[in-house]
Amino acid sequence: MRNLLPHAGRSPAARSSRQRQKFALSLLTIAGIIFRSEIAVLLASQTLYLYFRSYIRLPILPIISAGVLGAFIGLTLTVPIDSFFWQHWPLWPEMTGFIYNIVEKQSSNWGTSPWHFYFTSALPRLLFNPFVYQICLPFTLSISILRRQALDILLPNLLFLAVYSFQPHKEWRFIIYVVPPVLAVASTGATWIWARRAKSFVYRVLSLALMASTLASFIASFGMLAVSRLNYPGAEALNRLHALAGNDTGIVKVHMDTLACMTGVTRFMERPPPVLGDAQGAFWVYDKTEEEEKLLDPLFWKGFDYALVERPERVIGSWHVLSTVEGYSGIAIMRPEEGWEQATEDVRAVQKMWTESQWRKDGPGTATKWVSETSLGRLESVIRKSVTKGWWVRMKTEPRIRILKRTRMPESTPFEP
Repeated sequence: MRNLLPHAGRSPAARSSRQRQKFALSLLTIAGIIFRSEIAVLLASQTLYLYFRSYIRLPILPIISAGVLGAFIGLTLTVPIDSFFWQHWPLWPEMTGFIYNIVEKQSSNWGTSPWHFYFTSALPRLLFNPFVYQICLPFTLSISILRRQALDILLPNLLFLAVYSFQPHKEWRFIIYVVPPVLAVASTGATWIWARRAKSFVYRVLSLALMASTLASFIASFGMLAVSRLNYPGAEALNRLHALAGNDTGIVKVHMDTLACMTGVTRFMERPPPVLGDAQGAFWVYDKTEEEEKLLDPLFWKGFDYALVERPERVIGSWHVLSTVEGYSGIAIMRPEEGWEQATEDVRAVQKMWTESQWRKDGPGTATKWVSETSLGRLESVIRKSVTKGWWVRMKTEPRIRILKRTRMPESTPFEP
C-alpha cells in the first residue's frame, strides 16, 4: 500500500514513486495469480486510479511492463508447483477457481447476500471499532490538508469494494485487503485529534472517547474470540471422530457434508496413511461429495463407515449417532434467578480455597492449586455474585453437526435343516 502512494509533479520523489508504483502493481499481479483471484479486481481498481488521476497519470507502458513481469513470475511459480502436487498438468488453481465461481456462477451455491452487504455489514464488522468509521474517517476527510492523500488511499479500495459487490456470494475474507488502507486513513484522523487534545475541550473529549473505544474494542475482541471458537463445528466434529475411531483398522471411509466443510474441515486435518508395515493403522478416506444425485443413491452411502452431517435424516441406510457437535446460535441474557444456586455454591468453594490457602508458607504451590481448581465457571460465578449482581451474558449453542456411524447388520446364521 505504501508503494502505491503518489507524488505529484516531476520531482525526484515523483519519479521514485512511479518506480514504487510499478513494483506494487507487479506484487499485486503475482499475489492474484498465486494466492487469490479476487486480487485481480483490486489490481484493476488501483491501476485505473493511477492512470486516470490527473496529477499522477502513471504511463501506460510501465503499467503493461509491471503486469507482464508479475504474470510471468506468478505463472512460473504456481503452474509447475501446483501441477506437481495435484498431479494434473497444466494446472493454474486460481484460474480454475475463477472459472468455477465467476464464469460458471457456482459460488451462489454457497449462499448469496445483497449488493450493499460489504458496505453495511462486512466492513463495519471487520473494522470493529465504530469510532473508526463514525468519527476518524469523516474527520480525516474534513481536513483539507489531509483530504487528498486520504482519497488516494480510499478511492481505489472503495472502487474494488463496489465492483466486487456485484458478485452474489459474499464473505468477509474476500475484502480483507481493504482493512489496512481504511485503518491507515482513520489513524491519520485519530493522530490529528490526539495531537490537539490540549488545545480545546472538543479535542479533549474526542481523545477520551478514542481511548475508551480502543479499550472497549480490545476487551470485546476477547469475547468475540470465544464466540468464533464455536463457529467451527466441522473441525471439532472431525477431531472428535478421529478420537472416537482411534482404534479402527483397515480402510475407514468418512463422508463430510457441505456445512462440515464450510466450518473448519481442511485437508490439513486428515489422517496420513499408516506407516509401511504397521498392520494396526487405519487408512482414512475422506469424501466431500455434493452432487444431489449421488447423495440420493442408497448405494453411495453403503461405501462409508462414518458421516459428518448437518441433517442426519438425509443419510440413507442404517446409522446411529455417535456424538453431536454444537455451534454458536446467539447470545442469551441470564437473569439473577437463573443458575443462582450454582453460582452461590461456586462462590463458597472459592472462599473456602482462599481460607485454606497458605500464601506465606507456599506461595507458588498455592497459586498452582488455585489455577487447577478454580474453573472458568467458578470465576464466572464470583463475578456474577459480587459485580453484576446475578446478571450475565452467555453464548447460546445448538446442535450443528452429527457424527454418524453406519450400523453393521449381523451376518445371518446358515440355515440347517
